[in-house]
Amino acid sequence: MKGDFKNKIVWVTGASSGIGEEIAIQLAEKGAKLILSARNAERLEEVRTALKGEGHMVLPLDLEDSSCFDDKVNSVIAQYGRIDIVVNNGGLSQRSTAAETALEIDRRIMEINYFGNIALTKAVLPYMQAQKSGHFVVISSISGKFGFFLRSAYSASKHALHGFYESLLLEEEDNGIGVTLICPGKINTNISVNALNGSGNTHGIMDHNQETGMSVQECVSQLLKAVESNKKEVYIGNREILAVKIKRYFPALFWKIIRKQSAT
Repeated sequence: MKGDFKNKIVWVTGASSGIGEEIAIQLAEKGAKLILSARNAERLEEVRTALKGEGHMVLPLDLEDSSCFDDKVNSVIAQYGRIDIVVNNGGLSQRSTAAETALEIDRRIMEINYFGNIALTKAVLPYMQAQKSGHFVVISSISGKFGFFLRSAYSASKHALHGFYESLLLEEEDNGIGVTLICPGKINTNISVNALNGSGNTHGIMDHNQETGMSVQECVSQLLKAVESNKKEVYIGNREILAVKIKRYFPALFWKIIRKQSAT
């Protein structure tokens, strides 16, 4: 996407908190009209009420239930006539070793973070193809570039997003459809609090890595600049994002460094 966000119709999943909520706040200030999705309808309404401007829509959505996505897309088209940007932000993290994680939890994390994500994209895609424009903003993670302690299923789901969306970018470029993959590092959100442990229960703890991470406001400011500039992939965070380049150019050094990092 090149240009500003004024009057753009932007659909944000995971909009009830964290990065998703802040994306909605900053986009509303830039004149966009927001469709806010997550499971918690009451919280979404609170977010909508606090947004600058008018014409925003609350559309509850569960990424585990893609059977309703076509109907959700139809309701957005009926309301606005088009969809300019989809921010695929909704997802779930993990705090458990691969050995202690029940396979059903691996499947659930993959269902939410990968299949739910791409199912919404596939539901929206025909409308973007018809209008010959559109942009998918995908919130991945630096864990989508390398594995890390206690993140086996989460990291796998984020790696999968890169393969899908890099392919989609190539296939849909001639239709005027763009993709920006966002790879945040340590950001001060509740992602660790809401993460699942090996048995599927909520982790319930604010990790030190999140508590001391970049502010969500700064993260989203950088994120939106990347989208405006039509970047294909961007890393956002503090020193931790250097690990991506170290792994690429100095892999032996990367493995020495990464094994000494705190998992939480």
